Amino acid sequence: MTEAKPVLASVSLVPTKVIRTLLPTYKIPDPLPWAQLVGPLAAAEDAVARFDERLAKSPIRDGAISRTHFTDACASLWLDGELVHLDDLVLHDAGMDVRAPTHELTRAHAVLRARRRIAEAKPDWALSATGLASLRGRGEREEETGEGNFEVDDDAEREEAGLELPLGVRETDPHLAAAFDAVDAANARAERRLADETRFRPERDSLIYDPDWDEEGRLDHWRGVVDQTRGLPPTLAGSVAAVAWDEIEPLEHTPWLGRLLAAALLRDRGKTRSHLPCLHAGLKSIPRELRRPRDAAARLVVQLEAMTAAAESGRKDHDRWLMTRNLLARKLAGRRATSKLPALLDYVLTRPIVSAGMIAAELGITPRAAQNLVAELGLREATGRGRYRAWGVL
Repeated sequence: MTEAKPVLASVSLVPTKVIRTLLPTYKIPDPLPWAQLVGPLAAAEDAVARFDERLAKSPIRDGAISRTHFTDACASLWLDGELVHLDDLVLHDAGMDVRAPTHELTRAHAVLRARRRIAEAKPDWALSATGLASLRGRGEREEETGEGNFEVDDDAEREEAGLELPLGVRETDPHLAAAFDAVDAANARAERRLADETRFRPERDSLIYDPDWDEEGRLDHWRGVVDQTRGLPPTLAGSVAAVAWDEIEPLEHTPWLGRLLAAALLRDRGKTRSHLPCLHAGLKSIPRELRRPRDAAARLVVQLEAMTAAAESGRKDHDRWLMTRNLLARKLAGRRATSKLPALLDYVLTRPIVSAGMIAAELGITPRAAQNLVAELGLREATGRGRYRAWGVL
């Protein structure tokens, strides 16, 4: 009797080549459900326009815009489930932290700096290739002026280009001067190229960045979606841009940048000329269970309602700050021309809170004198602590 040979189980070969997943896509609903969008769209267009017009003629425009940057930065972290206190962000921005900054506080400060940069730039800068590269932190390679020698006409331009001034022997011999100029130009081009390689092509750690995350392809797809909104109303185009960013996820570690770009789109289309809308703060006011609906049209409606809520909240805050400023301005009557109280009033309107150190650094006085000015102006204390006291116009 022969022994039965063991039957070998069939083993399927696993391909060694990793198959990349398809990039996420987004398509604008076609046709658009205008019956569902017309009400929120009209409310958003009206609210955003009213608030922008109010700021355009406001005496506290710069201060109100500066304060909204802080509130929107904190709201961006709140939407991600992180809590960043407004006073901590203000003190961190001034370089006067009470405690060591957390990772969440650092992220909120990055949102704050990005908002300021977009608001201070031209309306079309943020959505341009240069603006997107700068906001991403990748930079933009400078274009080469030509393939030939780097020619400089005069000594001033030569110094700005980083080339050495010609020696006396070069002035007497034009051929030798041209040869030295060619060598200097080649060295300058090589140094610029090496600097560009080290600056604009940093090594990305695979433990932090997914190598299969095609940022360039996703970003091009998002820009293509934005280009398709040229014929839509500005607020609806901004809603499409914000929803498309959430669906495509162009950047791996900066999801908050999409709403800032959607707000920049409103400035680029001419809807807002005096401020950068706070879409994070507006979306924060919407209940969590209604913030991410499954329906594509409902997601656009949520973004439109967020714009409306942000504009209405901003208009109410602006009116309250203006009324408080008018009340505090009465205490400036009869003061000397060299008094620091008017400067203190203008400064306190640009920050949600101010500390004695911040006032001293801004006005060039001592912290003790800053506390005396606060007492004379009658500012409301915001912290209620014995140390690290802060005041503000709430």
